[in-house]
Amino acid sequence: MNRRLVAVLAAVVAVFTFVPIASAQSTPTLSNIRTGQHNGFSRVVLDLSGLPTEHRVSEVTSVANCGSGNPITVAGGQVNEILSVTLIGAAAHDDNGNLTYMGSRNFATPGLSHVRGVALTCDFEATLGVAVGYSNPNSWHRVFTLTSPNRLVIDVGL
Repeated sequence: MNRRLVAVLAAVVAVFTFVPIASAQSTPTLSNIRTGQHNGFSRVVLDLSGLPTEHRVSEVTSVANCGSGNPITVAGGQVNEILSVTLIGAAAHDDNGNLTYMGSRNFATPGLSHVRGVALTCDFEATLGVAVGYSNPNSWHRVFTLTSPNRLVIDVGL
């Protein structure tokens, strides 16, 4: 009987030794949105706990909340164009539903010459949407990721 018990306990320990432990957070999360003015362009930086699976970018004239479909007016006054950035595999909340980004979800950027405002448009099913409003339809943009620390960078300039 003791040998059987020891064998069962050894088997249980072996299983738990080789089963990988799931990470505390499976989806990269947003912790901060920073902005800054550079020579010739304005920058919006999304600080993340990890990189999204992918990101998609499109120029649009309006945005809506992904859950409700209600239109979102991007703060900042004269916004003629909007850069809609969708992060696939990212969220502004953890796996338990607790917010990881505590800042404003729609704010003006008066210190920036090219970007007028930033708004979160989606935080649903590991999809995070961000709208960057700007006034000049001739503006260029670039969107890319960086690591150490992980972040998504959005530049808008002339």
